[in-house]
Amino acid sequence: MTTATARPERDARKRHARYQYRDSKVAYLLLLPVVILLGIFVIWPAVYAGYLSFQNWSFYKAPEFVGLDNFLAVLKDPLFWATIRRGFLFVLMTVPVMLVLAFFFASLVVAVSRRFATVLKVSIYIPTIISTVIASIVFVLIYDYSGGLLNWFLGYFGIDPIAWIGDPAWALLAVAVPAIWLGLGLTSLIMVAAMVDIPMEFYEAAAMEGAGWWQKTRYITIPQMKNVLLYLLITGFVAAIQQFELPLIMTGGGPLDSTTLPNLFIFNHFRNDINVGYSIAAALLLFVVLGTVSALVFKVLNSEKLVD
Repeated sequence: MTTATARPERDARKRHARYQYRDSKVAYLLLLPVVILLGIFVIWPAVYAGYLSFQNWSFYKAPEFVGLDNFLAVLKDPLFWATIRRGFLFVLMTVPVMLVLAFFFASLVVAVSRRFATVLKVSIYIPTIISTVIASIVFVLIYDYSGGLLNWFLGYFGIDPIAWIGDPAWALLAVAVPAIWLGLGLTSLIMVAAMVDIPMEFYEAAAMEGAGWWQKTRYITIPQMKNVLLYLLITGFVAAIQQFELPLIMTGGGPLDSTTLPNLFIFNHFRNDINVGYSIAAALLLFVVLGTVSALVFKVLNSEKLVD
């Protein structure tokens, strides 16, 4: 290579490096406000919460280091483990049902005409924009023992009124129904977007081989939506086990703590217990439980990128 040829190439590399450095500086400047806000409202509170979890601290006295006492107290508390088990039961009540209903609804949206599909998508998304507080009050009125719509409807079939939110046998299920209703809209729209993204050639080839709806769903739709379904499973699990507003407003955690989910348990301790370190330790242990289960789900289902 001659000197005349090498010089333009060297100059081009220098210009490329200079532009790349300038673009990197611009990118860092744009990210700086987000990093600052993240540090102030997420990273620092998390670090400080970890510090307070090792302290015997309240709003009325200075922190006193107690080591692992708060964590041991939470781990020895049978009520904490009862709320964890109840949280997993609540997940089983809500997440599978929501995913199945959302899948069938998304399949319906994809199959109908575009105009009707728009109507369906708008109608299913409406519960998502409704306040959880308002939804809780509405369902409390529906479940009312003497004048509720549900008992009035069951009365036509000769069924005696049921204390839906006053009976420990029914209360958790009564809270699960509005949780499914509130989460169904966004889950359905995400599934619709995933189904629309699947190449139509796959279905056309399957139809030529005589495949029906079930065969197409089993061998094309579900495998192609693997990563989306995994995402919805993880986010649904985290949202369900951390449900707070519905049991707080509908039942207050009762009757007999039958609807006290983990976040409500932590909130009640934070509100009533002088030692705030206990509540923070319980929250950190709940975080460990959520992270462990999420990691196990990822490990079992193995979210790999699909290859055409």
